[in-house]
Amino acid sequence: MQDGQPTGWKRRDFMGAAALVALALGLPTAAVAFTELDEKDAPTSHQRTLMKEVSQLVIPRSATPGAGEVGAGDFAILVLAHGLENSRKPVKDTAAYARFLRNDGSVRHVAWLERELDLRAGGDFLGADATRRAALLGALDAEAFASRASESPWKAIKALIVTGYYTSEPGGSEELRYEPVPGRFDPDLPLKPGDRAISNDWTAVDFG
Repeated sequence: MQDGQPTGWKRRDFMGAAALVALALGLPTAAVAFTELDEKDAPTSHQRTLMKEVSQLVIPRSATPGAGEVGAGDFAILVLAHGLENSRKPVKDTAAYARFLRNDGSVRHVAWLERELDLRAGGDFLGADATRRAALLGALDAEAFASRASESPWKAIKALIVTGYYTSEPGGSEELRYEPVPGRFDPDLPLKPGDRAISNDWTAVDFG
């Protein structure tokens, strides 16, 4: 099967991601339905590889596995296909995302990301070297978060990658730092590169 062809929603391929989704929602894994998913949202093998690589760039391997290694990419794909986390909210700027719109006006995030990164790379994003891939994604990230009003689909994708990672066993039990006796309240603590996120506020993790 060619990389450009959808692989279909095969439960065996997404069992790890389904377990993370179930854990994040407080549901049994069996409750994560596959039969109701739109086949148009089924990722190609290239898209799954892309999401794994992008996830790994967002949270790289350190003393613990990176986000791509723990399945955060598939987690994001599955959550987006289910339309969770307000990912089916219609966009206002329909012209900018016209080729990726569903009938309800929402964006097919993964298809958009694949196209956007390939355009920035001037070809296949995955074919670029690691340094260039990181730079391209970093530029996209900076643009997406430059304004609160931005509708960039990257915001939802990144948020789900982070959620998927810190829902996983390595992310939740090994990477997060838990302070059982927090002491005084410090609303704004300086962080250095490599500092581990505190479990009370892991959503504040910066890109890379």
